[in-house]
Amino acid sequence: MDAQQKAIEAALNRIKNQGSRSNVNQLYNAILEGNKTALAKSITLLESSNTAHRQQAEALLNKCLPHAGNSQRIGITGVPGVGKSTFIETYGNYLTSKGHKIAVLAVDPSSQKSKGSILGDKTRMETLAQNPKAYIRPSASGDSLGGVTRKTREAIVLCEAAGYDTIIIETVGVGQSETAVKSMVDYFLLLMLAGAGDELQGIKRGIMEMADSLVITKADTGNEINAKNAEMEYRRAMHLLPPSDIKNWTPVVGSCSAMEHIGFDKIYQTQNAFFELIKRSGFYTENRQKQAKSWMFASLKDQLFDDLQQNNKVKEQLQSIEEKVVQGLITPHQGAEAIFKLYRG
Repeated sequence: MDAQQKAIEAALNRIKNQGSRSNVNQLYNAILEGNKTALAKSITLLESSNTAHRQQAEALLNKCLPHAGNSQRIGITGVPGVGKSTFIETYGNYLTSKGHKIAVLAVDPSSQKSKGSILGDKTRMETLAQNPKAYIRPSASGDSLGGVTRKTREAIVLCEAAGYDTIIIETVGVGQSETAVKSMVDYFLLLMLAGAGDELQGIKRGIMEMADSLVITKADTGNEINAKNAEMEYRRAMHLLPPSDIKNWTPVVGSCSAMEHIGFDKIYQTQNAFFELIKRSGFYTENRQKQAKSWMFASLKDQLFDDLQQNNKVKEQLQSIEEKVVQGLITPHQGAEAIFKLYRG
């Protein structure tokens, strides 16, 4: 490349960088103003696998970080069919009626066959989607475990910068590694069904141990007795679990009917009591610091894996190693070891 061509390339790069900075600044200013369209575009930028988009997303995230961190981060999970979306819609509208601005990061499971997802949360939460004080962002879980996307933490930061004081993360559901959700929220709410046979079946002990509160859903007219019986079952079960990490807090068990808008006053009071306690005790700050460290190492793992996949030596030998593993010529562990040795050079 001659000197003239180099100068042209340098000029083009400067124009490209200026355009990127301009785009980041525009999105940043719009996010601080609470612009939902800018917020949606920014989260899409975060989720992009394009290198240029990633760089812009990182720059945007750094600018937004000082304006984040002041929300109540709530994780909501539950067994399939428990009515998570219906609960969140009703509770979300309840929270906005109390003066809150809420963002719902709802994760849809991706098909392992087609790699597609439904992304239908705005349809399932129609009234909440139309609420001016609410923002709903459905995202595909992809290959991520724990019912969250790889960029959920970053999306939380952007939503907080946009002025949302309550961030709700709706997970795919019980059965995956819910510790991923626990590591990024302040308050973990577990939803359970009433009158579905043995109340303690279909729920892992470890998930119950993580719950800060448990709510029996669908306590509608005609099902109140089942709901009360379920409450008693779970209260007894909670007493058999190890004490909460939070001093002076015992997980509260309640019930609600999202269809009849019953029980949400108590749920809200429990949430407020929880946050008042953890802020007064210092647990809130300590937990956020642990989460920041967890975020760092999760990001490191993602970056290392992405870098490994882009490594030329790995690309050349990957198919051959995969075939040996499939044919049983080497163990999966030996295959992983071979790939790692190629990566390290």
